Amino acid sequence: MRRDRSGLRRDVRSVLRSDTNVRSVSSPLSGDPYKLEKIGNMKVVRLAVIDYDAGNLHSACKGLEHAGAEVHLIDHPVGLENFDAVVLPGDGAFDPAMQQLQERGFVEPIREVVRRQQPFLGICIGLQVLFEDSEEGRAAGLGIVPGHVKRFQPEPGLRIPHMGWNQLHLTQPNSPLWAGIPENTWVYFVHSYHVVPEDPSWVAATVQHGTQIVVAAIARGSLWATQFHPEKSGSYGLKMLQNFVTFVAQRDPLTGLTSVQRA
Repeated sequence: MRRDRSGLRRDVRSVLRSDTNVRSVSSPLSGDPYKLEKIGNMKVVRLAVIDYDAGNLHSACKGLEHAGAEVHLIDHPVGLENFDAVVLPGDGAFDPAMQQLQERGFVEPIREVVRRQQPFLGICIGLQVLFEDSEEGRAAGLGIVPGHVKRFQPEPGLRIPHMGWNQLHLTQPNSPLWAGIPENTWVYFVHSYHVVPEDPSWVAATVQHGTQIVVAAIARGSLWATQFHPEKSGSYGLKMLQNFVTFVAQRDPLTGLTSVQRA
């Protein structure tokens, strides 16, 4: 059984198990870790978390596990369709991320995940690679979301990268991603580039850095992605991960509708 440096199992057949509570970063709004509510008789949700050497995946996996999911860390694309949902987290630069996805054979399987409306969550670089290309490099992105990745424009006194806590403006306040999440929630960012979708209806939340208002999250159907790190965003970040797990659990794989949408 291979393990990464964090000790997480990397065999696709393995399930992450731990008696250790997830450590929650205190946000400016709350000094206490969020206590996730139990979700009745919700079915066990099996998540495939893609390992492509794009930063530390440990905190994302632990946050999703704490949200009630059965988490499988995988480094090959075989059998993605057998999971309830797919998660693409990660830090780092655009070109190396795309290179790793290409070399490991994930590019077309990820496109297939989205085409068949299998729930998908991207985090940080996992958001940016969904787009066509980036000013950060020369590689083509996955091209799932029409649009591009742009660098922040320099301003006097503006720090780039945008690093630290900042507040969300929810442009899709009724999205399941934001269930229980108030306007102006503080979340944690680390990025020098931001996505610009051609169709603004993709935008689920924005954030202001200096005078620039940029995309903080996108959502459409079963595809969600955030520029910030929910797993590092304290109580409300963990709630967002739980919202994703709950959405997946309530979804009918045949119709793509949740139990609320079917009612």
